Amino acid sequence: MSLVLDKIDISLNCQRLLNNICCRVEGGEVLSVLGPSGCGKSSLLNLICGTLPANFEYSGQIILEDVVLNHLPPHKRQVGLQFQDHLLFPHMTVGENLAFALPGGYRKAERRERVEQALVDCGMSGFSGQNPSMLSGGQKARISLMRTLLSEPKALLLDEPFSRLDTTLRNSFRHFVFQQVQSRRIPALMVTHDEQDIPDKGGVIRLN
Repeated sequence: MSLVLDKIDISLNCQRLLNNICCRVEGGEVLSVLGPSGCGKSSLLNLICGTLPANFEYSGQIILEDVVLNHLPPHKRQVGLQFQDHLLFPHMTVGENLAFALPGGYRKAERRERVEQALVDCGMSGFSGQNPSMLSGGQKARISLMRTLLSEPKALLLDEPFSRLDTTLRNSFRHFVFQQVQSRRIPALMVTHDEQDIPDKGGVIRLN
């Protein structure tokens, strides 16, 4: 499984934001896009997801598992996006938040099993009935990531995923995220402004 960006240009009001972005991210790898605010990092994620506003212009191809995504609607792209905010539904339990992401077609027992396995994978077995408001910041971050992964994406986009965490939580959650990407063998593209977020031996695209 791989994510390919082929000669991506993005412009707004005739001003070039990104120029000739070319990369290939294999399953299990994390490619970091590093740059300051306003350099076009979020626009790149929006383009891959299919949510780039109509007033932007772009060229080039986005290819996921040999399928060109350019003209597919967002819900058919099979791309998961992990934000810096956890965005858990406050009116749902932890288990219900996780189950919400599961694709249709699973029977009730299967859905329950997958939710319980996700909780085991993130070290939170027994938290299914908890209210999200009772979780720590690190726990919310893990549940948010597992919810994204339960949607069964073929690629994972990470939008400043560690920026809201303190140093200790940041280090442990960073390790957890990269471990999940590697174990699931999905390609991941992460945008960040912090050099410390970049995984060891991971590829980097530097933007100005």
